Amino acid sequence: MPLMVQGAGAVLAEADGVPGRRAPATPDRLDIGLVNNMPDAALRATERQFARLLAAASGATEVRLHLFSLDGVPRGAPARAAMAGRYGDVAALERTRLDGLIVTGAEPVAPSLADEPYWDALTRVVDWAEHNTASTIWSCLAAHAAVLHLDGIARRRLPRKRFGLFECVTTAPGGLFEGAPAGLRVPHSRWNDLAEGDLRSHGYRIASRSLEAGIDCFTKQWASLFVFLQGHPEYDADTLFREYRRDVQRFLRGERDALPELPSGYFDARTEAAVAVFEDRARDRRAVAAWEAFPRDWACRRPLIDLWQSSATRFYRNWLGLVAAAR
Repeated sequence: MPLMVQGAGAVLAEADGVPGRRAPATPDRLDIGLVNNMPDAALRATERQFARLLAAASGATEVRLHLFSLDGVPRGAPARAAMAGRYGDVAALERTRLDGLIVTGAEPVAPSLADEPYWDALTRVVDWAEHNTASTIWSCLAAHAAVLHLDGIARRRLPRKRFGLFECVTTAPGGLFEGAPAGLRVPHSRWNDLAEGDLRSHGYRIASRSLEAGIDCFTKQWASLFVFLQGHPEYDADTLFREYRRDVQRFLRGERDALPELPSGYFDARTEAAVAVFEDRARDRRAVAAWEAFPRDWACRRPLIDLWQSSATRFYRNWLGLVAAAR
């Protein structure tokens, strides 16, 4: 079934970009909210990623995606113009009947989550979602903020960025990972982590973890089932590359002290060798123009990308099924 993207008061488009129309209410329809708090440069890409993933996972169910963003997330004029009439604020979210909700992370601007300019709006969404959704997915920073608000569990800074495509294992059969292919892979991109002991002591259940990356997915049943993701199954195949490129260019502009590490398990061996040569040149010639030496024929590990995207679709299909059953 097509996924309908719901704007502020009207259906705007289908997932494939063809103009859509408001569909009548049916038992086979789910209304899912997306609170997209990503920075301006990633706003539309994140919207597209979740729309694509939900469309692939929806099967025979019509999914209507409603778009929102937190008050307090810094936005430039072009982003605000692009969001006008398409995104609602927290007040609009609270007036909308939703079956499920997805809340993305945001780019941190303060040392403490509680000092972020969007903290009050985000905690308001947490409290609303508990009583007004069958289930909510909290992604990355949103997951860290939600457990801090709900149970006082503080995240901890990692000594190095957890960045790449990591092998994960599920902790029990069935559930959100029912039918996922063997060799589960999940992208991670974060500087912070949560301690498993802290989560378990407050009643959270670990659903998947990685020996290298730590906890991937965990859950807790409140009035709504809250699902927390430290990884990013929604990412496009080239998202890790684009994040690496962004951080390299920040280094070349003098905005960071060191080159970023390569995304783990992501580039193929030939590309990793070529990138090593590029990085030596970038250190010797630290200027934006040095980016031109980056290999143009770079390639990621395609079989692992296929595993990750297949398991991501299965994960969201299972989640939509859980939401439909709970409704």
